[in-house]
Amino acid sequence: MSKTVSVQARRELVRALRTRYRASSHAEKTRILQEFASISGYHRKSAIRILNGSWELCEPSYARHRPRLYDEAVRQALIVLWEASDRVCGKRLKALLPVLLPALERHEHLQVAPAIRAKLTAISAATVDRLLREVRSVSSQGRARRAPTALRRSVPIRTFADWDAPPPGYMEMDLVAHSGETAAGSYVHTLSLTDLFSGWTECVPLLVRDSALVIEAVDALRGSQPFMLRGLDVDNGSEFLNDALVRYCATQSIEFTRSRPYHKNDQAWIEQKNGAVVRRLVGYRRFEGMAAVEALSRLYAASRLFVNFFQPSFKLKEKRRLGSRVVKRYHAPETPCARLLASSAISEQVKSQLRGIAETLDPLQLLDEIRRMQSHLALLSDGGHPHTPVAQQDDLSRFLSGLCTAWRQTEVRATHCKIPKPPRYWRTRKDPFETAWPTIQQWLEVDPDQTGKDLFERLQHQHPGVHPNGELRTLQRRLKEWRSQMARKLVFGVQQGAVGLSIAREAQTTPAANAANVPLDANEQEHVL
Repeated sequence: MSKTVSVQARRELVRALRTRYRASSHAEKTRILQEFASISGYHRKSAIRILNGSWELCEPSYARHRPRLYDEAVRQALIVLWEASDRVCGKRLKALLPVLLPALERHEHLQVAPAIRAKLTAISAATVDRLLREVRSVSSQGRARRAPTALRRSVPIRTFADWDAPPPGYMEMDLVAHSGETAAGSYVHTLSLTDLFSGWTECVPLLVRDSALVIEAVDALRGSQPFMLRGLDVDNGSEFLNDALVRYCATQSIEFTRSRPYHKNDQAWIEQKNGAVVRRLVGYRRFEGMAAVEALSRLYAASRLFVNFFQPSFKLKEKRRLGSRVVKRYHAPETPCARLLASSAISEQVKSQLRGIAETLDPLQLLDEIRRMQSHLALLSDGGHPHTPVAQQDDLSRFLSGLCTAWRQTEVRATHCKIPKPPRYWRTRKDPFETAWPTIQQWLEVDPDQTGKDLFERLQHQHPGVHPNGELRTLQRRLKEWRSQMARKLVFGVQQGAVGLSIAREAQTTPAANAANVPLDANEQEHVL
């Protein structure tokens, strides 16, 4: 039998039973032995030796404590690096530390002691999550027209399972609408593209949803990407499935495919980036007009470098089904730039250019630009018309000093803060007791102790078929409001005449105004209170 109690509990049990066991009879010893063996889990022979005193339980000479390896200095440095990485998870931050830490030191934003640097280099992803647990807990809080049938049939379908480790250049494309809570009117869209091999993501704001703008954006992105565009996979929207885009892809030797209608998992890569990149940066607010397009252009110009050079992402390695359970294995987190540098399909010239760009990038400056443009977009969404902030080239001491305490401010992205709503003070339905309330007030003057249910039954009897049973709760709320008005008028009218007068004037605007002006005798005042 396994031991079911702790070591300390077994020691206390031995001390309590040993004296009584030695002085007991044979039958009593047998009973004590059986109970002790069943409770402690010892073998019968071991229990006999322990109770007879021939075998002592050794007390621990000292309490062993595991030494603390990562002190508060490592934790504070880790918080700054976590904020500078835009709050990625532990596994992604572990893969990013060898890139992010030298970049911050190279631009003189952070100076880490050699001992702390060695610990940050050797730290595990699980330890990163454990050290940042407290920090995260505080900081965490109409269909388009279908394309013609002939055109749809001419574009081949590619499902989720049809991709077989494609080389760099095969991208999925989608539109993200920034319409807010309503889809009425004209609003800005984001055209997002992601490479299936590396996760390289590009975002372009579009003033309107138009196929000509989509073609212009794709043509402009082809010159800025570090690989040749080999294929495009789109959904079934009319902005993608049209003769112009199909003809453009055929002319440029770009393989053009589409997903199945109403199967979003066929475009799982771009759908994931829509949430992890676009929605994470911009949120779900409504944006419209050229001012929003200009702000989004600056935001995506900074986030393009930040995401592709300083944001590690997971990539699925294999997926197996074991009965009803699906087991997924992932490669180690890497940035899109690192995956391209490790690919044999990318030329050495392009790799050299990527390394040169990575050496000049300042992740803190990019993150500061992202935060400022997010605040600017929030002002535009709230109805303001601020001037577009000028790009700052000075030192980032202000932004850097705030990274240590930014986690205390919960959400730091202004685009994710909720728009304050005005307090509700109006009615949305007609008052069912508008005509009957004077009669109810007369009943209350005669007997103020009547309950809402009694008044409602009396009202139904007097006006049959007018007030259904569902209006009982409405009458009870009205009666509670009336009693509160009477109590306030009585208390403040007696003790504070000026205050009582102001409250009486305020009560005149409520449905219970007539009741507030009814004089009360001493008995009625006692009933109300």
